[in-house]
Amino acid sequence: MIPSVMPTYNRAPLSFVSGEGSWLVEADGRRFLDLGAGIAVNALGHAHPDLVAALTEQAQKLWHVSNLYRIPQQQALADRLVEHTFADTVFFTNSGTEACELAVKMARKYWHDHGRPERTDIIAFEGAFHGRSSAGIAAAGGEKLTRGFAPLLPGFVHLPWGDTEALRAAITETTGAVIVEPVQGEGGIRPLPDAALREIRAICDEHGLLLILDEVQCGMGRTGRLFAHEWAGIAPDIMMVAKGIGGGFPLGAVLATEEAARGMTAGTHGSTYGGNPLGCAVGCAVFDRVADPAFLAEVGRKGGLLRQKLEALVAAHPDILDEVRGAGLMLGLKCKAANTDLVAAGYDEQILTVPAADNVVRLLPPLTISDEEISEAVARLDRAASRLEPS
Repeated sequence: MIPSVMPTYNRAPLSFVSGEGSWLVEADGRRFLDLGAGIAVNALGHAHPDLVAALTEQAQKLWHVSNLYRIPQQQALADRLVEHTFADTVFFTNSGTEACELAVKMARKYWHDHGRPERTDIIAFEGAFHGRSSAGIAAAGGEKLTRGFAPLLPGFVHLPWGDTEALRAAITETTGAVIVEPVQGEGGIRPLPDAALREIRAICDEHGLLLILDEVQCGMGRTGRLFAHEWAGIAPDIMMVAKGIGGGFPLGAVLATEEAARGMTAGTHGSTYGGNPLGCAVGCAVFDRVADPAFLAEVGRKGGLLRQKLEALVAAHPDILDEVRGAGLMLGLKCKAANTDLVAAGYDEQILTVPAADNVVRLLPPLTISDEEISEAVARLDRAASRLEPS
Protein backbone atom coordinates (compact mmCIF):
# COMPACT_ATOMS: atom_id res chain seq x y z
CA MET A 1 0.00 0.00 0.00
CA ILE A 2 1.34 3.42 -0.89
CA PRO A 3 2.13 5.57 2.17
CA SER A 4 0.20 8.76 2.88
CA VAL A 5 3.31 10.80 2.00
CA MET A 6 4.11 10.01 -1.63
CA PRO A 7 7.34 7.95 -1.68
CA THR A 8 9.43 10.18 -3.95
CA TYR A 9 12.22 10.64 -1.39
CA ASN A 10 14.83 8.19 -0.16
CA ARG A 11 14.80 9.56 3.36
CA ALA A 12 17.30 8.90 6.13
CA PRO A 13 15.79 7.27 9.25
CA LEU A 14 15.96 10.52 11.21
CA SER A 15 13.22 12.83 12.51
CA PHE A 16 14.33 16.20 13.82
CA VAL A 17 12.14 18.10 16.25
CA SER A 18 14.14 21.25 16.97
CA GLY A 19 17.28 23.09 16.05
CA GLU A 20 19.55 25.90 17.13
CA GLY A 21 22.38 27.39 15.13
CA SER A 22 24.41 24.59 13.55
CA TRP A 23 22.67 21.84 15.54
CA LEU A 24 19.57 19.70 15.08
CA VAL A 25 17.89 17.60 17.78
CA GLU A 26 16.46 14.21 16.83
CA ALA A 27 13.22 12.92 18.34
CA ASP A 28 15.22 10.58 20.57
CA GLY A 29 17.27 13.49 21.96
CA ARG A 30 20.50 13.03 20.00
CA ARG A 31 22.18 16.24 18.78
CA PHE A 32 23.46 16.32 15.22
CA LEU A 33 25.95 18.80 13.82
CA ASP A 34 24.37 20.03 10.60
CA LEU A 35 26.70 20.41 7.61
CA GLY A 36 23.79 20.31 5.17
CA ALA A 37 21.75 23.33 6.31
CA GLY A 38 18.68 21.97 4.51
CA ILE A 39 20.75 21.83 1.27
CA ALA A 40 22.26 25.33 1.62
CA VAL A 41 18.97 26.85 2.77
CA ASN A 42 19.48 27.66 6.46
CA ALA A 43 22.08 30.32 5.77
CA LEU A 44 21.88 31.71 9.32
CA GLY A 45 21.38 28.34 10.97
CA HIS A 46 18.34 27.02 12.77
CA ALA A 47 15.98 29.29 14.75
CA HIS A 48 18.15 32.38 14.31
CA PRO A 49 16.72 35.01 16.68
CA ASP A 50 16.62 37.75 14.01
CA LEU A 51 14.58 35.52 11.70
CA VAL A 52 12.30 34.34 14.49
CA ALA A 53 11.65 37.96 15.42
CA ALA A 54 10.99 39.04 11.83
CA LEU A 55 8.60 36.16 11.19
CA THR A 56 6.80 36.57 14.51
CA GLU A 57 6.35 40.31 14.08
CA GLN A 58 5.01 39.93 10.55
CA ALA A 59 2.81 36.93 11.44
CA GLN A 60 1.03 39.06 14.02
CA LYS A 61 0.18 41.65 11.36
CA LEU A 62 -0.47 40.12 7.93
CA TRP A 63 0.25 36.79 6.24
CA HIS A 64 -1.10 36.96 2.73
CA VAL A 65 -2.89 39.33 0.37
CA SER A 66 -1.73 38.03 -3.07
CA ASN A 67 -0.05 40.08 -5.76
CA LEU A 68 -3.30 41.86 -6.59
CA TYR A 69 -1.99 44.54 -4.22
CA ARG A 70 1.28 46.23 -3.35
CA ILE A 71 3.30 44.43 -0.69
CA PRO A 72 5.65 46.74 1.27
CA GLN A 73 7.88 43.89 2.47
CA GLN A 74 8.31 42.72 -1.12
CA GLN A 75 9.27 46.22 -2.22
CA ALA A 76 11.79 46.47 0.62
CA LEU A 77 13.52 43.22 -0.33
CA ALA A 78 13.49 44.07 -4.04
CA ASP A 79 15.11 47.42 -3.26
CA ARG A 80 17.86 45.70 -1.28
CA LEU A 81 18.56 43.24 -4.10
CA VAL A 82 18.66 45.95 -6.75
CA GLU A 83 20.95 48.11 -4.63
CA HIS A 84 23.49 45.34 -4.05
CA THR A 85 23.49 43.51 -7.40
CA PHE A 86 23.55 43.98 -11.17
CA ALA A 87 19.76 43.82 -11.30
CA ASP A 88 17.26 46.55 -12.08
CA THR A 89 14.18 44.51 -11.23
CA VAL A 90 13.11 41.41 -9.26
CA PHE A 91 10.27 38.90 -9.47
CA PHE A 92 9.66 36.82 -6.33
CA THR A 93 8.89 33.12 -6.40
CA ASN A 94 8.53 30.39 -3.78
CA SER A 95 11.42 28.21 -4.97
CA GLY A 96 14.38 27.80 -7.27
CA THR A 97 12.36 25.61 -9.60
CA GLU A 98 9.83 28.40 -10.11
CA ALA A 99 12.72 30.80 -10.69
CA CYS A 100 13.96 28.55 -13.49
CA GLU A 101 10.55 28.56 -15.14
CA LEU A 102 10.49 32.35 -15.21
CA ALA A 103 14.10 32.66 -16.38
CA VAL A 104 13.29 30.48 -19.40
CA LYS A 105 10.08 32.41 -20.13
CA MET A 106 11.85 35.74 -19.76
CA ALA A 107 14.61 34.81 -22.21
CA ARG A 108 12.16 33.61 -24.84
CA LYS A 109 9.84 36.59 -24.38
CA TYR A 110 12.82 38.90 -24.82
CA TRP A 111 13.53 37.57 -28.29
CA HIS A 112 9.86 37.46 -29.22
CA ASP A 113 9.55 41.15 -28.40
CA HIS A 114 12.70 41.90 -30.39
CA GLY A 115 11.14 40.42 -33.50
CA ARG A 116 13.31 37.29 -33.38
CA PRO A 117 10.87 34.63 -32.12
CA GLU A 118 13.00 31.84 -33.62
CA ARG A 119 15.73 32.46 -31.02
CA THR A 120 14.25 30.04 -28.49
CA ASP A 121 17.21 27.71 -27.89
CA ILE A 122 18.98 27.86 -24.53
CA ILE A 123 22.42 26.30 -24.18
CA ALA A 124 23.06 24.43 -20.93
CA PHE A 125 25.86 22.28 -19.53
CA GLU A 126 26.31 18.66 -18.48
CA GLY A 127 25.95 17.98 -14.77
CA ALA A 128 23.63 20.91 -14.21
CA PHE A 129 20.62 20.96 -11.91
CA HIS A 130 17.98 23.61 -12.44
CA GLY A 131 15.05 22.12 -10.52
CA ARG A 132 12.50 19.40 -11.23
CA SER A 133 9.85 21.22 -13.22
CA SER A 134 9.39 20.56 -16.93
CA ALA A 135 11.71 23.42 -17.87
CA GLY A 136 14.19 22.52 -15.13
CA ILE A 137 14.71 18.91 -16.15
CA ALA A 138 14.80 19.81 -19.84
CA ALA A 139 17.47 22.42 -19.12
CA ALA A 140 19.59 19.97 -17.12
CA GLY A 141 19.04 17.12 -19.55
CA GLY A 142 20.50 14.31 -17.43
CA GLU A 143 18.86 10.90 -17.76
CA LYS A 144 18.39 10.61 -14.00
CA LEU A 145 16.11 13.65 -14.10
CA THR A 146 14.39 13.16 -17.45
CA ARG A 147 13.79 9.41 -17.74
CA GLY A 148 10.07 8.66 -17.89
CA PHE A 149 8.97 12.26 -18.38
CA ALA A 150 9.01 12.54 -22.18
CA PRO A 151 8.19 14.46 -24.23
CA LEU A 152 10.56 17.04 -22.79
CA LEU A 153 10.18 20.76 -23.27
CA PRO A 154 12.11 21.48 -26.47
CA GLY A 155 14.69 24.17 -27.08
CA PHE A 156 17.65 23.14 -24.93
CA VAL A 157 21.15 22.26 -26.17
CA HIS A 158 23.50 20.44 -23.81
CA LEU A 159 27.29 20.80 -23.87
CA PRO A 160 30.18 19.39 -21.83
CA TRP A 161 30.58 21.27 -18.57
CA GLY A 162 32.49 24.50 -18.97
CA ASP A 163 33.54 23.81 -22.58
CA THR A 164 33.72 27.26 -24.10
CA GLU A 165 34.94 26.01 -27.49
CA ALA A 166 31.90 23.76 -27.72
CA LEU A 167 29.79 26.75 -26.76
CA ARG A 168 31.14 28.83 -29.64
CA ALA A 169 30.50 25.97 -32.06
CA ALA A 170 26.94 25.37 -30.82
CA ILE A 171 25.60 28.88 -31.37
CA THR A 172 23.17 29.18 -34.28
CA GLU A 173 20.51 31.59 -35.49
CA THR A 174 18.04 29.97 -33.07
CA THR A 175 20.21 30.42 -29.97
CA GLY A 176 18.85 32.95 -27.50
CA ALA A 177 20.55 32.36 -24.16
CA VAL A 178 23.08 30.41 -22.10
CA ILE A 179 22.29 29.04 -18.62
CA VAL A 180 25.02 27.99 -16.19
CA GLU A 181 25.73 27.52 -12.48
CA PRO A 182 28.90 29.33 -11.35
CA VAL A 183 29.32 26.42 -8.92
CA GLN A 184 27.46 23.20 -9.58
CA GLY A 185 25.86 21.86 -6.42
CA GLU A 186 23.97 18.68 -7.27
CA GLY A 187 26.57 18.09 -9.99
CA GLY A 188 29.28 17.51 -7.39
CA ILE A 189 30.52 20.91 -6.12
CA ARG A 190 32.22 21.87 -9.37
CA PRO A 191 33.22 25.55 -9.51
CA LEU A 192 33.42 26.98 -13.00
CA PRO A 193 36.84 28.65 -13.30
CA ASP A 194 36.63 32.44 -13.28
CA ALA A 195 38.31 32.58 -16.68
CA ALA A 196 35.68 30.25 -18.15
CA LEU A 197 32.82 32.29 -16.71
CA ARG A 198 34.36 35.47 -18.11
CA GLU A 199 34.70 33.81 -21.50
CA ILE A 200 31.07 32.67 -21.46
CA ARG A 201 30.04 36.25 -20.72
CA ALA A 202 32.23 37.49 -23.61
CA ILE A 203 30.75 34.91 -26.00
CA CYS A 204 27.23 35.96 -25.02
CA ASP A 205 28.14 39.60 -25.64
CA GLU A 206 29.74 38.76 -28.98
CA HIS A 207 26.61 36.97 -30.21
CA GLY A 208 24.03 39.12 -28.43
CA LEU A 209 22.88 36.26 -26.19
CA LEU A 210 21.33 36.52 -22.73
CA LEU A 211 23.38 35.02 -19.89
CA ILE A 212 21.27 33.28 -17.23
CA LEU A 213 23.08 32.36 -14.01
CA ASP A 214 21.64 29.81 -11.61
CA GLU A 215 22.80 30.87 -8.15
CA VAL A 216 20.09 29.02 -6.27
CA GLN A 217 22.65 26.99 -4.32
CA CYS A 218 25.87 28.99 -4.63
CA GLY A 219 24.39 32.44 -4.00
CA MET A 220 23.51 34.45 -0.88
CA GLY A 221 27.00 34.50 0.60
CA ARG A 222 27.72 30.80 0.24
CA THR A 223 31.12 31.31 -1.48
CA GLY A 224 32.22 34.38 0.50
CA ARG A 225 30.74 36.90 -1.94
CA LEU A 226 27.08 37.85 -2.02
CA PHE A 227 26.85 35.98 -5.33
CA ALA A 228 29.43 33.60 -6.75
CA HIS A 229 29.72 35.28 -10.15
CA GLU A 230 31.23 38.33 -8.45
CA TRP A 231 34.53 36.46 -8.11
CA ALA A 232 34.85 36.52 -11.92
CA GLY A 233 34.01 40.20 -12.16
CA ILE A 234 31.10 39.66 -14.53
CA ALA A 235 27.34 40.16 -14.37
CA PRO A 236 24.49 38.12 -15.86
CA ASP A 237 21.40 39.40 -17.60
CA ILE A 238 19.09 37.12 -15.61
CA MET A 239 19.79 35.30 -12.35
CA MET A 240 17.90 32.65 -10.41
CA VAL A 241 18.04 32.86 -6.60
CA ALA A 242 16.41 30.79 -3.85
CA LYS A 243 17.46 28.56 -0.92
CA GLY A 244 19.53 30.87 1.31
CA ILE A 245 17.54 33.99 0.45
CA GLY A 246 14.76 32.91 2.81
CA GLY A 247 16.94 31.34 5.51
CA GLY A 248 14.52 28.42 5.72
CA PHE A 249 11.32 30.16 4.67
CA PRO A 250 10.21 29.19 1.12
CA LEU A 251 11.39 32.07 -1.04
CA GLY A 252 13.00 32.53 -4.42
CA ALA A 253 13.58 35.28 -6.94
CA VAL A 254 14.55 36.09 -10.49
CA LEU A 255 16.81 39.12 -10.82
CA ALA A 256 17.20 40.82 -14.20
CA THR A 257 18.41 43.88 -16.00
CA GLU A 258 15.83 46.27 -17.35
CA GLU A 259 16.72 45.22 -20.89
CA ALA A 260 16.38 41.47 -20.23
CA ALA A 261 13.04 41.97 -18.48
CA ARG A 262 11.54 44.35 -21.02
CA GLY A 263 9.08 41.73 -22.26
CA MET A 264 7.70 40.96 -18.80
CA THR A 265 4.73 43.29 -18.73
CA ALA A 266 1.47 42.98 -16.80
CA GLY A 267 -0.09 39.55 -17.25
CA THR A 268 2.99 37.79 -18.66
CA HIS A 269 3.78 35.99 -15.39
CA GLY A 270 2.40 35.72 -11.88
CA SER A 271 2.36 33.92 -8.56
CA THR A 272 -0.26 33.70 -5.86
CA TYR A 273 2.19 33.23 -2.99
CA GLY A 274 5.42 34.59 -4.44
CA GLY A 275 6.79 37.55 -2.49
CA ASN A 276 4.21 37.29 0.29
CA PRO A 277 4.63 39.44 3.43
CA LEU A 278 5.90 36.57 5.60
CA GLY A 279 8.56 35.39 3.16
CA CYS A 280 9.83 38.85 2.32
CA ALA A 281 9.96 39.98 5.96
CA VAL A 282 12.23 37.03 6.67
CA GLY A 283 14.14 37.62 3.44
CA CYS A 284 14.91 41.20 4.48
CA ALA A 285 16.26 39.98 7.82
CA VAL A 286 18.45 37.39 6.06
CA PHE A 287 19.70 39.91 3.53
CA ASP A 288 20.64 42.49 6.12
CA ARG A 289 23.01 39.96 7.74
CA VAL A 290 24.37 38.20 4.67
CA ALA A 291 25.06 41.35 2.61
CA ASP A 292 27.24 42.83 5.36
CA PRO A 293 30.85 42.90 4.05
CA ALA A 294 32.16 41.86 7.48
CA PHE A 295 29.84 38.85 7.49
CA LEU A 296 30.98 37.82 4.00
CA ALA A 297 34.62 38.18 5.02
CA GLU A 298 33.96 35.81 7.91
CA VAL A 299 32.38 33.29 5.53
CA GLY A 300 35.54 33.41 3.45
CA ARG A 301 37.78 33.01 6.47
CA LYS A 302 35.77 30.11 7.88
CA GLY A 303 35.66 28.50 4.45
CA GLY A 304 39.45 28.64 4.33
CA LEU A 305 39.70 27.13 7.82
CA LEU A 306 37.30 24.31 6.97
CA ARG A 307 39.11 23.59 3.70
CA GLN A 308 42.49 23.44 5.44
CA LYS A 309 41.17 20.92 7.95
CA LEU A 310 39.49 18.89 5.21
CA GLU A 311 42.74 18.71 3.22
CA ALA A 312 44.35 17.16 6.28
CA LEU A 313 41.39 14.78 6.58
CA VAL A 314 41.86 13.64 2.97
CA ALA A 315 45.56 13.05 3.63
CA ALA A 316 44.68 10.95 6.69
CA HIS A 317 42.24 8.73 4.77
CA PRO A 318 43.72 8.20 1.28
CA ASP A 319 41.72 5.00 0.73
CA ILE A 320 38.41 6.71 1.50
CA LEU A 321 38.81 10.30 0.30
CA ASP A 322 40.31 11.76 -2.86
CA GLU A 323 40.14 15.57 -2.83
CA VAL A 324 38.46 18.72 -1.54
CA ARG A 325 36.70 21.01 -4.00
CA GLY A 326 34.51 24.09 -3.90
CA ALA A 327 34.62 27.62 -2.53
CA GLY A 328 33.79 29.35 0.74
CA LEU A 329 31.34 27.26 2.75
CA MET A 330 30.24 25.32 -0.33
CA LEU A 331 32.73 22.47 -0.21
CA GLY A 332 32.76 18.88 -1.41
CA LEU A 333 34.68 15.75 -0.49
CA LYS A 334 35.35 13.68 -3.60
CA CYS A 335 35.32 10.11 -2.34
CA LYS A 336 37.02 6.87 -3.27
CA ALA A 337 34.59 4.90 -1.12
CA ALA A 338 30.90 5.29 -1.95
CA ASN A 339 29.81 8.79 -0.97
CA THR A 340 26.55 7.43 0.42
CA ASP A 341 28.53 5.17 2.74
CA LEU A 342 30.34 8.19 4.16
CA VAL A 343 27.05 10.05 4.61
CA ALA A 344 25.59 7.03 6.44
CA ALA A 345 28.70 6.66 8.61
CA GLY A 346 28.26 10.32 9.47
CA TYR A 347 24.82 9.59 10.85
CA ASP A 348 26.44 7.21 13.31
CA GLU A 349 28.77 10.05 14.36
CA GLN A 350 25.83 12.48 14.54
CA ILE A 351 26.92 14.69 11.68
CA LEU A 352 24.79 15.54 8.64
CA THR A 353 26.17 15.87 5.11
CA VAL A 354 24.59 15.72 1.65
CA PRO A 355 25.51 13.38 -1.24
CA ALA A 356 25.96 14.72 -4.76
CA ALA A 357 26.91 13.48 -8.21
CA ASP A 358 30.48 12.47 -9.10
CA ASN A 359 30.73 10.52 -5.82
CA VAL A 360 30.96 13.73 -3.79
CA VAL A 361 29.77 14.50 -0.26
CA ARG A 362 28.58 18.09 0.05
CA LEU A 363 29.42 20.22 3.07
CA LEU A 364 27.04 23.19 3.21
CA PRO A 365 26.99 24.33 6.84
CA PRO A 366 25.17 27.39 8.10
CA LEU A 367 27.21 30.47 7.27
CA THR A 368 27.17 31.21 11.00
CA ILE A 369 29.07 28.04 11.96
CA SER A 370 31.75 28.73 14.56
CA ASP A 371 35.44 27.81 14.46
CA GLU A 372 34.85 25.37 17.31
CA GLU A 373 32.01 23.73 15.40
CA ILE A 374 34.22 23.45 12.32
CA SER A 375 36.82 21.60 14.38
CA GLU A 376 34.15 19.35 15.86
CA ALA A 377 32.69 18.69 12.40
CA VAL A 378 36.03 17.55 10.99
CA ALA A 379 36.63 15.36 14.05
CA ARG A 380 33.29 13.64 13.45
CA LEU A 381 34.02 13.26 9.74
CA ASP A 382 37.36 11.74 10.69
CA ARG A 383 35.60 9.14 12.82
CA ALA A 384 33.06 8.51 10.07
CA ALA A 385 35.84 7.93 7.51
CA SER A 386 37.57 5.60 9.96
CA ARG A 387 34.43 3.47 10.10
CA LEU A 388 34.91 2.81 6.37
CA GLU A 389 38.60 1.87 6.59
CA PRO A 390 39.43 -1.77 5.86
CA SER A 391 39.73 -3.72 9.12
